[in-house]
Order: sequence, then C-alpha cells, then structure tokens
Amino acid sequence: MTDAEGAGDVSSRSARSTTGGQSRSLSEERSDETKRLSPASSSADVAPRSARSTPGGAGTGPDQARYRRILGFASRQLVQLWWFELFLPRIGLGRVSDRTRTHRLQLLARRFHGLAVELGGLMIKVGQFLSSRLDVLPPEITDELAGLQDEVPAVPFAQIREIAEQELGAPLNQIYAWFDEVPVAAASLGQAHRARLSAADALDTGLGEVVVKVQRPGIDRVVATDLAALRRVGRWLSRVRAVSSRVDAPALVEEFAHTSLEEIDYLHEAASAERFADDFADDDSIRTPAVVWSRSTRRVLTLQDVTAIKINDTDALRAAGIDPARVADAFARAMFDQVFAHGFVHADPHPGNVFVDPSTSSGTQVGTQNFRLTFIDFGMMAEVPASLRGGLRSLVIAIATRDGRAMIEAARAIGVLMPTTDTADLERALTALFDRFGGMGFGQLKDVDPREFQDFADQFGHVMRSLPFQLPERLLLLIRAVSLTSGMCSALDPDFNVWDAVEPYATQLLGEESAGLVQDMAKQAASSAGILWRMPQRLDSLLTRVDAGEVSFDTSRLERRLDRLEHVARRIASGVLFAALLVGGAILLPPAPPLGIVLMAASALPFLHAVFARAPR
Repeated sequence: MTDAEGAGDVSSRSARSTTGGQSRSLSEERSDETKRLSPASSSADVAPRSARSTPGGAGTGPDQARYRRILGFASRQLVQLWWFELFLPRIGLGRVSDRTRTHRLQLLARRFHGLAVELGGLMIKVGQFLSSRLDVLPPEITDELAGLQDEVPAVPFAQIREIAEQELGAPLNQIYAWFDEVPVAAASLGQAHRARLSAADALDTGLGEVVVKVQRPGIDRVVATDLAALRRVGRWLSRVRAVSSRVDAPALVEEFAHTSLEEIDYLHEAASAERFADDFADDDSIRTPAVVWSRSTRRVLTLQDVTAIKINDTDALRAAGIDPARVADAFARAMFDQVFAHGFVHADPHPGNVFVDPSTSSGTQVGTQNFRLTFIDFGMMAEVPASLRGGLRSLVIAIATRDGRAMIEAARAIGVLMPTTDTADLERALTALFDRFGGMGFGQLKDVDPREFQDFADQFGHVMRSLPFQLPERLLLLIRAVSLTSGMCSALDPDFNVWDAVEPYATQLLGEESAGLVQDMAKQAASSAGILWRMPQRLDSLLTRVDAGEVSFDTSRLERRLDRLEHVARRIASGVLFAALLVGGAILLPPAPPLGIVLMAASALPFLHAVFARAPR
C-alpha cells in the first residue's frame, strides 16, 4: 500500500449546532469538540478511512495525480543533489559543484515557488515554513521563498454556500440576516466573508456584524495527500547522510503536519482565540474578536467583526490622531507580554492580523493611550512551556547583558545546540557581534555601511552553518513572531530599538532570577547548617566505633584494580618498545644489516609480552 493510499482522509467529523435551539456553552464545546477533533486525534493520514463525498472532504481518497506530482518534483531535486553534492566531489570535480551551487539553489527555490502557487493547498504553507528555516536551509532558498504569499483565487460562492449550509445544518439566509458573497480574503485553506447575525442570535450574543471563515472544498483530501507526500520525502531525506547529519527531516515534517492540522481545525482556532482573550482580560488596550460558538464548527468559524485600521497604515493612524511610534511601543509590549508573561503567542502577527482601533470611537480611552490593538486569526499559535520559557528568560538576560557565553548556554538549555557542540568559534562571533552592533536599533543599523555586514558574514557565516543545531517548532514560531514584530515596529517608528523594548523584561527577569537565587541560597544554607549541626555527633560516633575495632576497611578490590592497571601499563610499555625496536631495525637495515636484523629480532620479545601476558585476577 502506498503512502497516498494509506494516508486516508483527515478526520472530518464536526459538531453541528442547532439553528433554532439554544447555543451550547463554551465548556461543552471545548469538552467534546475540541478534544475529539484536536489535531492529535485527527491526524488521520496515518490511518486509512473510507472515502467521503461531502463538500469539505470531496473526493474518493488522496489525489494520486497530486501525490505523484509532488514526489516527482522532489525526486528530481534529490537526484540533482546527489549528482552535484555527492558524486562530483568524489571524482574530483567538487569545484564544479561549488561554482554552480548558488545558481542551482536559487533555481530550485524558484521552481518550488512556481509549484506551490500552481498546486496551492499545503504547498504554499510548505514554502512559507521553509522560508523561515534559517537553521537548516541556505539563504539562497529562504530568500527566494520569503515572498511567497498565501493568496489564491477565491472559490465560487456556490461551493462555499454548500459547505457552510451542510456544516451549520440550515440555509444561510435562515442563519444570517445578511451574507456577503464577495470574500474579504481568500487563502489556500479557506476564505472569509462578512455577514450579519440573525436577530435571535444577535440578541443572544450581543453581536451584530461578524466575519465567517469557511474552508475550501476538498481541503481535507488535499491536506491528506500533501502530508503523505511530504512524509515520503522526509524518509528519503533521512537516508541521505549529508542531509540527515544536519537535520531530522521526518521530525521536521511532523512539526509542519501538526501545525497544519491545527490550522484546518476551526474549533481549535476558536479555543485559541478565547484563551488569548482570557490572557488579556485585564488589559483594556488589547482587543480580540468574540467567538459565536453556536455558528461555528470544524469547517466554519463565525467571529465578531473587529475590522479597524491596519497597523501598518500610518496615514490612517495619523488621520485618527494616533502616533505610529506609540503604536510600535504598544505592539512590542503586547507581543513580549505574550512570550514572557502568558506563554501563549500569536505566531502570525502580520499587518493583516493586527488592527488599531481608535478608542475614542467607543467613547473610551485606555489610560493615556487613545487606541486599542486588535488581534485576529489565531490559527497559528505558539505555546511556550515552562522549560522553554526559563531558557528564553536566560537568553533575554544574556542578550541584554551582551554576554555571548551565557547566550550559548541558554541556547543549549532550550535544545538548540547539542550539549557536546564545540562553540568556541560561535562565542567569538557573538562577542564580535555585540561589540560592533549591540544596542543599535534598526534605524541605526540602516546607516551602517553594508560592507560591514558582508565582512561580518564572510568572517563568521560559516560558524552558524557548520554547527549541528535545529530549532524546535515552538521556538521557530516564536522567532517568526518576534521577527515580524521587530519589522513592523521599525516600519512604524524608524527610531524603534528592540533592545529598549526588551530591557524592561530583562530587568524584571534579572530581579526574579536574583530573588530565586537568594531563596535557593537560603535553602542551601539551612540544609548546610543542619549538616554542620549534626556533624560533631556523627564524627564522635564514628571515632568511638574505630577505637572499639568495629570498623574495618576492605581494600582487596582496590588492590586488584591497581594490579590490573599496573599490568596494562607494562603491556603498553612493551608495545612502545616493540614499535621502537622494529622501526629502528627497519631504518638501520640498509646501512647496517646485522644491527638492523638484531633490533628487529629483539622486537619479538616485547611484542610477545604485549600480546600474551596474562592479567592478574
């Protein structure tokens, strides 16, 4: 059975809320829907399922033509990789490979870019995922894929209507007072439409205008096919030593699969939106859309319409009397709060997912801030466990204090670097980086001569590429979030300095570390005091037993080990003597044959001793 045949359809079970009955409570939705339909339980590409004919999972199983298309592309690139990177260097033509590498990698990335745009589905997500893997891919590939946008032609409304009505169990004109047939946005996995709740739902929820996300028809089949193909490619790569020594390709595919399956589970996204709202429940400067649970399933998600000014629309911000520089500070603070305070981070904060809501429009003002930040689209979230958060805290402190060695130790703690990795060159590179560019904001970095960056890359670029490291998925999502945050803040305020934004957290973390250190020292001191208090009594008891002859010391095992070590030392000495006599005899054999023969013959004695001497028992 092929991977595609065994992939099966991704689980399509969804809870359908009644159209005329009461809304289900949030706890009920979470308990039997989110658990039952979580990606952990719906990653069904490893277990075959019978084909379904529903619009959301249309088809009769994985798409064999699509599967073969992806594998055909991958196999051609692997053959090329083998030819240029493995075969040519073995026959002495490594220079040919080196001269053409940049062009070949760029061509590979461009071809994949074209394939992703043509196929859509997860292939666009794969390109975006690979563009962020700076840890395992060369810049020739990541730079080419960085511009890959998740924008595809919209699905005809008739197909969207069919999916939505089947999921919600009633015609759209009975569920919504109005439903816009023109989508607000269309992406590879689904598209969004504006709508207005019915009078009954509006009274029940207190909401009116909403945005309805509907998955594309057949997306389950597409996802199952793509993941099956990617898993096969991952196994191929795991057999290529040049690749497997640098990256665990199957694990990389599973990381991507986990994230992708979460994105096509709209109930999971709804639960994430509610959790995000709970994290900022006491912060009036952050706004999130309310979930209409009675009109949401695994394939349809209805959210409050919170559209406002896009965060990167500086002209509109100024027209509303909002200072973009203050927006940058508020945005950075909100993102770092997610990382260090809540441990639950919006991993895709691009301009389309963050709005600025002028608070004066609702007659309120948040402290001295005349706006609120609104986050939407919670399909890609990064959860930061306590262990990773502790490592990140150490990393932030190391960056804030410009300590390269501490930064390396923090990287080891969070699993980025192997414990046995030699990091001397990396430490020198980080020290040089901090000495030259530490403390600079992006505005200041723009004024630095580009040749300085090139010189630095030429000097230390090989260090990062040669080290055996791979970023865990959670950390990768965090890096993506922080990178988008830094870029957005710099666009809003050219003088924005990310170090200044991190410094308050570093100061707080240093205080927490110091307090924790004091507590640990106090506990250790108390423990040591107890030991010291009991030591005189225990020492007196021991001496009394020694005087009475009740304590004996058995050193026989130690003596036997010493005898064995002595025997090994003698055999090593015999081996060295044998080699010296043999080599000396060989050297003297041409000019003085008798002496050479004597020495070579004499070498037999230490040789026999080294080989046949018995070890003591």
